[in-house]
Amino acid sequence: MSGSEPTRTRKPAAFRLDDSKVHLSDDDLREPAADEAIVARSAIEDDEIRLPRDASDPKPGFGFGKWLMAGLAGLVSLAIGLAVDSLIRDLFARTDWLGWLGVGLAAIAALGLLGLVLRELAGLMRLGKIDDVRESLQIAAEEDDARRASAGLKDLLDLYRDRPATAQGRKALAGHMREVIDGRDLVKLAERDLLSPLDQEARKIVMNSAKRVSVITAVSPRALVDLLVVLFENLRIIRRLSALYGGRPGTLGFLRLAKHVLAHLAVTGGMAAGDSLASELLGHGLAARLSARLGEGVINGLLTARIGIAAISVCRPAPFVDSSGPNVKDFMGELIASSEKAEKEAREEK
Repeated sequence: MSGSEPTRTRKPAAFRLDDSKVHLSDDDLREPAADEAIVARSAIEDDEIRLPRDASDPKPGFGFGKWLMAGLAGLVSLAIGLAVDSLIRDLFARTDWLGWLGVGLAAIAALGLLGLVLRELAGLMRLGKIDDVRESLQIAAEEDDARRASAGLKDLLDLYRDRPATAQGRKALAGHMREVIDGRDLVKLAERDLLSPLDQEARKIVMNSAKRVSVITAVSPRALVDLLVVLFENLRIIRRLSALYGGRPGTLGFLRLAKHVLAHLAVTGGMAAGDSLASELLGHGLAARLSARLGEGVINGLLTARIGIAAISVCRPAPFVDSSGPNVKDFMGELIASSEKAEKEAREEK
């Protein structure tokens, strides 16, 4: 265009906001001079002033707790070792065959300890693998990523390669993976063909435990017995579901799994479901159909079912994509029916 001034180019420069050459302006269209900077007032007002990210990060402190635990563990190990050594020396002092017997028993104990440690590590690795497979398939379903879904399903097939009950499902799923199918649909097919029989068995496990809790807590005269029954059944549910879905945890793995189940319950609000369940049951006329004791047993059974549902979500190596998974209402009808049957039989016996 004729008469237009040539475009001026400025070298990059840094300014502080409190510099005298920096001017705040409501009109950010004006071109600044060569030695000044113009900052739109709205850009500062809209932006929150934030401290550096590391200002809120906790600084790693000196690991006094770790030192304490390491020291105590070392002292206990030394005490056990010295006690065994002293015992074996005393046995050799008495007679040689007793000393060698003590050495053999100590070797057996050492091998047992080594095997126990290896089993615990293997159980933790299996649980970690299940968590990784579930997370990978969850992302693949959300992003419809066929490549990620195929990789996750290969790990899933590897997890169940030694399970004869899954042979038909593994064969069907392997055939689907050779076809061109979207990632989300692949996860749905795995849920239908491979995991569906396991899900049905998991529901039976939870349902049977919920029935036992419902009946026993209804007829038990002691609150302590109720507490022990509920605790035993809940722990039994977690262990059986983990074994069903391929976890097979050891002691440490089981504790880790129970922690995850409790965390899942806390996130989903499961532990606070007692009041809502009671209100819903009473709203359906349960108080008029069952005695107060049997009604309390039904609520305990439903809470046990809720823990079982959380355990299924934690132990299952794949997310629920094609369905929403089991919920408490799926168990309500059968629990109420079994409680009514138990109450009827009790009345007939009287």
